Amino acid sequence: MKDTAKSSAEQRPNLLFIMSDDHAAHAIGAYGSVINKTPNLDRIANDGIRFDNCFCTNSICTPSRAAILTGTYNHVNGVTTLVTHMDNGLPTFPKQMQAAGYQTAMIGKWHLGHGPTHDPTGFDHWRVLPGQGHYHNPVMLEGRADGSGYEVVERGGYVTDLITEDAIDWLDQCDSDRPWMALVHHKAPHRHWEPSRTHALLYDDIDIPEPETMFDDHETRANVVKAMEMRLMDLDPITDLKAPVPKGLNRTEEIKWRYQRYIKDYLRTIASIDDGVGRLLDYLDTTDQADNTIVVYTSDQGFFLGDHGWFDKRMMYEESLQMPLLVRYPNRVDAGLVEDSIVLNVDFAATFCELAGVEPPAGQQGSSFLPLLLGKKPDDWQTSMYYRYWMHRDNDHNVPAHYGVRTLTHKLICYYNDPLDQPGASGPIDPVEWELFDLEIDPLETTNVIDDPVYASVQIELKTELGRLQDRVGDTPIA
Repeated sequence: MKDTAKSSAEQRPNLLFIMSDDHAAHAIGAYGSVINKTPNLDRIANDGIRFDNCFCTNSICTPSRAAILTGTYNHVNGVTTLVTHMDNGLPTFPKQMQAAGYQTAMIGKWHLGHGPTHDPTGFDHWRVLPGQGHYHNPVMLEGRADGSGYEVVERGGYVTDLITEDAIDWLDQCDSDRPWMALVHHKAPHRHWEPSRTHALLYDDIDIPEPETMFDDHETRANVVKAMEMRLMDLDPITDLKAPVPKGLNRTEEIKWRYQRYIKDYLRTIASIDDGVGRLLDYLDTTDQADNTIVVYTSDQGFFLGDHGWFDKRMMYEESLQMPLLVRYPNRVDAGLVEDSIVLNVDFAATFCELAGVEPPAGQQGSSFLPLLLGKKPDDWQTSMYYRYWMHRDNDHNVPAHYGVRTLTHKLICYYNDPLDQPGASGPIDPVEWELFDLEIDPLETTNVIDDPVYASVQIELKTELGRLQDRVGDTPIA
């Protein structure tokens, strides 16, 4: 980066938005992780604010990314499943910032489709992975300067390191007289969890603590939940665990063995992310840009880390629903804050635009949480959220289509179990089922109380709130 020509007080803030793929909040030190350490991610939390109730509105990669960029729910932006790619003509916060004079870049995982109507737009520079991309020696696609498609970029290395290096290289050539916005999107820690050589042996000499619910019997769950295929026993020994299952293990022993194989590689890939975040933070310090740069770390959704005996995401349960959200902005945000108000991925666009002093994308449905960043909670701030997963009974995980409402104290989930002709959805139309969880007495969501008469009035209230939220966001109830 060239020498800074203006004082930070005269500049609009820069935005460094770092997003990983499938990084569960409970695998971050700042969120109290007991399974790994993330010192550089913790730097962001220690110097800024940690959000404890940040949620996605659809816990799967492509839809969540579209919600973040557009500030709209998936029934509005049309990105409901993994195979409904985003129309790049939609209004997004990068386009708004670019139009307002920001230098803009998108580096890393895009996962919203490719071609003339799906390639990244709103960016002066983009270099992205095609589809999911590879951990080692990844091919990347770089947009041509004249906007006529892209060039294929091939070079050796580890994907997390390369994305970090590409981001720093782009920042180095930015014009210091103009603010910049960089989206740095990591592939890790997405399946199949391939670590770098640097971290290949990390955790080899220890056993990672098991989650309390790893042997959850699912006794009170909906039948369609019991039928899902994302248990630890569903992990492929070769592609996921990288070793054949030892002979002679009983079922409990095999689940424990599978968990250790799975979680260690997952955490090893996160170690590389943490290293990369450290490099970016050090770069901001070295170039005297830290005070005037908004640094955001998040993930497109959460992930089951053996919780309830599962891996993957998609569900409305807490481990999948919760996104980590850490924000540092020394010029305006006090250090060491913790916020428990509900914040959603559809709120990001409005927030970033307000911080940058630009108009939010047209039609956006989120709310700016800038007041929360400043420690000032509005009296009318949202106390409930709406969620919907559309990809019914996909061929890989057999997860049912569902929607629901989460308040600060309870969660109601409706498995409406209908593919509704959505691309990527399949399977039969199953009977509608419901689940209700009391998050105050059952934060781990082990007991479905939908049939408990004690919760009859709570169920009525939540169904009413579910309908209100569907009406507010313009979605159509099925059951």
